[in-house]
Amino acid sequence: MTEGAAREAARGVPAFADVEAAARRIAPQVRRTPVVTSPDIDREVGAEVAFKCENLQRAGAFKFRGASNAVLSLSDPEAAGGVCTHSSGNHGAALALAARLRSIPATVVMPAGAPRVKRRAVESFGGEVVECEPTLAAREAALRTVVGRRGGRVVHPYDDFHVIAGQGTAALELLDDPRPAPWCEPLAGPVDALFVPVGGGGLLGGSALVGAHRGRRVFGAEPAGADDAMRSLRAGRIIPVEAPDTVADGLLTSLGERNFAIIRRKVEDILTVSEDSILAAMRLLWERTKLVVEPSGAVPLAALLEHGPPPGCARIGVVVSGGNFDLDAARFPVA
Repeated sequence: MTEGAAREAARGVPAFADVEAAARRIAPQVRRTPVVTSPDIDREVGAEVAFKCENLQRAGAFKFRGASNAVLSLSDPEAAGGVCTHSSGNHGAALALAARLRSIPATVVMPAGAPRVKRRAVESFGGEVVECEPTLAAREAALRTVVGRRGGRVVHPYDDFHVIAGQGTAALELLDDPRPAPWCEPLAGPVDALFVPVGGGGLLGGSALVGAHRGRRVFGAEPAGADDAMRSLRAGRIIPVEAPDTVADGLLTSLGERNFAIIRRKVEDILTVSEDSILAAMRLLWERTKLVVEPSGAVPLAALLEHGPPPGCARIGVVVSGGNFDLDAARFPVA
C-alpha cells in the first residue's frame, strides 16, 4: 500500500485493492452484467460506446454490488441485529435483497413520493419501509429513530467504505472484460474513458478508483437541476444540493465525504445535462438497444450527446446505473 493509500484508508476511504477484494467477496451472488453496443448510438455520439448494463443487475441497479459487499463484510454478531438505511429506492431494494440472502432483517427509510416501483421492490425483497418527509434531514432523522428503537447496522447508501468498494466492481468488470454481448458489435480497441452518473458519489467514487488505477480518464455526469457534484469539484469542497429538481430521482442526493475525497483527486470533470437531454438519451437507449433504463442510468449518455466525447477518446465505457423505471409516471419527449 502506498503512503497516500494508507492515509486514505485511515480516513475510511477505500483503495483499488478494496475494490478487488469486494469483487471476490460478492462474486457468488452478483450478476456479471453484459456489455452492449449500438452502431446507431455510436454515430450519434461520435465515438464507440460500451454500455455496462447494471439495469440488468439483481434488484435492477448497480446498488446491489455495494449493498452485498457491505452485508457480506459484517461479522455474524454484527449482522445479527439486521441492517437499516435511508434510500429513495435502489439502495433500499438492494440492501433488502442482500439482507434476505443472509437471512437478516432490513429496514429502509424512504421519502414520501418515492417511485412506487422502488418501494414495491424493497417490500418484495422482505424489507420494511418506514416513510418520512422528502428531505435529506428528514431521512436522516427517521433513520436515527429506527436505530434508537430497533438497533441494526446502518449501511449508508453511498458514503460507506464497503459500499463504495462494491460499486467500483462494475467498472472493474467493464475494463477487465469489455467484450460486448454476442449479439452486439465488438469494440475496435480498449476503452479510453469512463462516463458514470453521480448523485451521492458511491458509483463514481468506486469507478474512479478503478479508472485511475487502470490509467483511464474518468468523467461524472449529473442533471443541471442537481449539479452539486460539479459545483463541489470546481470549488474544492462539498456544496450540498439545495432543492434539486430532476426526473433522475436516483441522483438527488449530495456528495458523501468519502466519495468526494476520491472524486476530487481522480475524476477529470463532471458534466451537467438538461432534462430534455436525459429524456432523449433514455428514449434512445430504449429504442436502439431495447434496454429498459431509468432516467438516472441515461445521464452519462445524455452528457455524451450534449457535450460530445472528450478529445482523444475513441471508445467510452458508460455505466448504465439502473432500470427501475416507474411506468406509472412514464414521461418521454415527443418524437
